[in-house]
Amino acid sequence: MIGRRRLPEERPGVAPVGFKVASLLLSVDGDRASFAGVSIGRGSPYDVEAEARCAYGRRHRSPAARCDCGFYCLTAEADARGLMCVTEYRHAALLRVDVLGSYIRFARGFRYSRQRVTSVWVGACGCGNPAELLVDAGTGIVGRRGLVGGCTGCAAGRVGLSFGSYARLAGVPVAADANPYVRGEYELVPQLVAEITLLQARLDRCQEQLGRLLGSDS
Repeated sequence: MIGRRRLPEERPGVAPVGFKVASLLLSVDGDRASFAGVSIGRGSPYDVEAEARCAYGRRHRSPAARCDCGFYCLTAEADARGLMCVTEYRHAALLRVDVLGSYIRFARGFRYSRQRVTSVWVGACGCGNPAELLVDAGTGIVGRRGLVGGCTGCAAGRVGLSFGSYARLAGVPVAADANPYVRGEYELVPQLVAEITLLQARLDRCQEQLGRLLGSDS
């Protein structure tokens, strides 16, 4: 019988780093922050440090070679941010994680057994502006409410939670994710508005002068 070929083992001195998108959760009593996946594990919340369990209830350790269970992350931050363009992930948070325990490497990331969340970036408000606090997302699972980022304008009159409060509950730094639309071409909007206002003022002045000329001729 021909023996199975074993994949070479990696023994890194420093834990690999990855990036992933996730939902932010708050317990019903408001004293515990957690996270949830956006695909297979969306119904299984996890803490800052967590160990993966098979999402299908099978009795094997994750990640198993013949199952797709386990935590997932991408190696490149840009790839994870790319996922945040997908409609259902537009308001997800971006997590930076340390890949711990056993893992299976694939082309763009890892599937692995344990992780430690080291940083959280909150997604933009629904209006497109950078988030300034967390508000109820209108979603959740048993015992936990979903949270999303909101700006102070859109969050007016709604119950909110500061980044600092969530960071203390979770035990990890929390900040607003940079919004490329605000920093990029949309910065031209105030400038264009100012130019249009100036042109309108000049047009009004020309019309006023034209009216005076026509009035003097009569």
